[in-house]
Amino acid sequence: MPTPFPAALPIRRLTLRDLTACADLSENRGWPREEHKWGFLLTAGRGYGIDDPDGGLVAACVVTEYGPRERPDLGAIGMVLVAERHARQGIGRRFMRHIVSLLDTTPLTLHATPYGRPLYEEIGFKATGRAEMASGRFTPGGAEPRVATRAATAEDLPGILRLDEEVFGADRTHIVTRLPAFADQLRVAEDDGRVIGYAAAWPNMDTQVVGPLIARDTDTAKALLASLAAHTDRPLRTDIDVRHEELLDWVKERGLTSVTFNTVMTYGITELPGDWTRRFAPVTVAAG
Repeated sequence: MPTPFPAALPIRRLTLRDLTACADLSENRGWPREEHKWGFLLTAGRGYGIDDPDGGLVAACVVTEYGPRERPDLGAIGMVLVAERHARQGIGRRFMRHIVSLLDTTPLTLHATPYGRPLYEEIGFKATGRAEMASGRFTPGGAEPRVATRAATAEDLPGILRLDEEVFGADRTHIVTRLPAFADQLRVAEDDGRVIGYAAAWPNMDTQVVGPLIARDTDTAKALLASLAAHTDRPLRTDIDVRHEELLDWVKERGLTSVTFNTVMTYGITELPGDWTRRFAPVTVAAG
């Protein structure tokens, strides 16, 4: 029998059994394997892929939904990849159109690389902002913010969840409750017994990724980031909303350097829900 043309191959749900194939696909496109992150996304969200008749995956992506299961408030699309050997054959366009149609009326968001942005614009996504990836070894210095932080405990979870939904604009309990197992560190800042910020640092290859980073103000965000840095010997990496100029300047003064920019895009809504002034960095750009 003739081998089916890749653009006509069926799209199926991915599971944790596809973790190695997803990591292989990342590596094929010059991305890190990121198996820890893939595992998190495939369990917290829904993966979709196209099988290659010759083995592995032709394409993959993950969708993470927030809010009520029956009618989500927001869906984040991430880890969109097409194997190099199948690039420029219309597969990415067909794949993305299928994913968008599956999500029906759910408002969508994604972080687009410069390479991927034209495709997303063609499908109907609109640019609404930018995030800057910064990475490097954090070096303490100067006047550090005087906001108390500590390791989070199980008793902090209700306060973290309340703050997160208020700031993110949708319920993401299924993400937040996975952080203690996914992250190496989870820390909170509080004022008079009330959680005013929280942040996690999770392992990704040779770095610790800071995210999510939710804070009452920039000083609180600085304190949380500095406390995470103080408890790891790895370089840090984070993706900060470019509107938080003061925090970006501060991390660069302390050793992190700009790596790249991603465009924040939406479909079906003109702006992301929630309060961007307190939302400094996502869990990962793949999950919005």
